[in-house]
Amino acid sequence: MNPRVAIVTGGSRGIGRAISERLTADGYQVAIAYAGNTAAADETVATITTAGGEAFAVQADISDEKQVAAVFAETEKRFGGVDVVVNSAGIMSLAPVADFDLAEFDRIVATNLRGAFIVSQLAARTVREGGSIINFSTTVTRTHFPTYAPYAATKAAVEALAPILAKELAGKNITVNTVAPGPTATDLFLTGKDDATIERLAGMNPMNRLGTPDDIAEVVAFLAGPARWVNGQTIFANGGVI
Repeated sequence: MNPRVAIVTGGSRGIGRAISERLTADGYQVAIAYAGNTAAADETVATITTAGGEAFAVQADISDEKQVAAVFAETEKRFGGVDVVVNSAGIMSLAPVADFDLAEFDRIVATNLRGAFIVSQLAARTVREGGSIINFSTTVTRTHFPTYAPYAATKAAVEALAPILAKELAGKNITVNTVAPGPTATDLFLTGKDDATIERLAGMNPMNRLGTPDDIAEVVAFLAGPARWVNGQTIFANGGVI
């Protein structure tokens, strides 16, 4: 049997990198789409290759439909098709609603919402029967932390995509789900937080720790492979925060 093929956006760092490494360890061929850090993307591919996996990296702005289409086309050219699409790319800026810069708001919407829609649209056209589409939200849509409003709002909108797209793909045996991590030890999450804040956030769940990228990758691997009866859902991977 030919290996299954996955596209992972934001797949070169943090949670996305853990997903790329986990899927290749599970035998997938993986296309890693990254926004701008070529060094990190090359390092991730090298790590995967050294471990015996198959991956390549391609730069793309997920808010640009032409660039995203090029990622899908290159993946099909190299690996023969697409079975799984994981859209973990996202950006976050924090400030109160009253003070939030609207240009920055537009940038967040372009990446987190428009980007998720574009990736989902192309995945719906491309993913083979038996495949999976997985987007990312956040537990902040439920915990409602101050200063997170623009980020949480885009992610709440992304959650609405999965159940609708799952119904639109009826009969094709393609699952569509959303993963909503809780506080996870990534550069994106930890930047700007002091030790006391990190300790408080780690204590919000019964496990009394922050999540790790590998914790989230495990959930994605489940949804990408054996979880055929989980469809149209938002899975909160947060150690029990809510």
